[in-house]
Amino acid sequence: MRIGTAEPGSTFLSQGSALKQLLDQRGVAQPIEVVTAISASIENAQSLETGDIQFGYMASNWIGRALRGEAPFGKPIALRMVSPANAGPLYFIALASSGLNSVAQLKGKRICVGPATSGMAQHADTMFRALGWTNADVQIVNLHFAEGGEALKRGEVDAQLQCPIPNKVMTALDASADLRVLEWGADFDRLLAFQPLYRPTTIRAGKLRCVRENTRQPAVVNVIVTHAKVDAALVRDVTAAIVSGANELVSLDALYDGLPDLFPELKTDGRKAFEFGGVALHDGAVAAYRDAGLLA
Repeated sequence: MRIGTAEPGSTFLSQGSALKQLLDQRGVAQPIEVVTAISASIENAQSLETGDIQFGYMASNWIGRALRGEAPFGKPIALRMVSPANAGPLYFIALASSGLNSVAQLKGKRICVGPATSGMAQHADTMFRALGWTNADVQIVNLHFAEGGEALKRGEVDAQLQCPIPNKVMTALDASADLRVLEWGADFDRLLAFQPLYRPTTIRAGKLRCVRENTRQPAVVNVIVTHAKVDAALVRDVTAAIVSGANELVSLDALYDGLPDLFPELKTDGRKAFEFGGVALHDGAVAAYRDAGLLA
């Protein structure tokens, strides 16, 4: 069994590795391989279609597009939901000495947003469009997280879009440079209205060395998906392990913090609680949730 994640140092890779540990402990589907994917959500959807992986991590804003075959997907992909993974903040950072304090000040600046085909680059595009900016309004730099962090420290870029914490790259960068997380201010509600799949979250003071006060940031719900053709018994076993081992996953990787609190939503809202972007739950996942008493 293969689990698709994202680039080295990414949150998806960290979460996928923790999931493998849990499944190994439970004796589910041996052997299990965690594979990287430079284009993250896009590549994972395509790999599920070809059968190269059986489970993949994706941002919820991509799964509906893949299901419907909207750009950049050339044809519909029969994705099915397994479980949410986390709702993590996406935030811009700059050097504390830069004079930058808000996202609005990034207009005309050099901004590292990850590889051109990555999900992070697409998030950046969404955010800039929400602000009414075009490609001419920012100077996009496509580098991996670690490379982008080093470029920021050297002054070769003005800001970087960072992925949910904790992640190894951000932890190391925060320890080695004086940074600032940029505020959205009055533009925050504008962003949430533009992209309803984002939800508000707060990075608490002290969570990073550079966060001295609570800061509101957008969060995207990241999810674990599979394909309609994947065996229902396998999906049932994996989903059951995630539900029963949710607290263990938090212990293995703090990125899963809050996951145990999401499952009760199935009791109140039914399947629609987890069917982001119109992507239905896999039959195997439905069976696991029924076994756990979360679905009728």
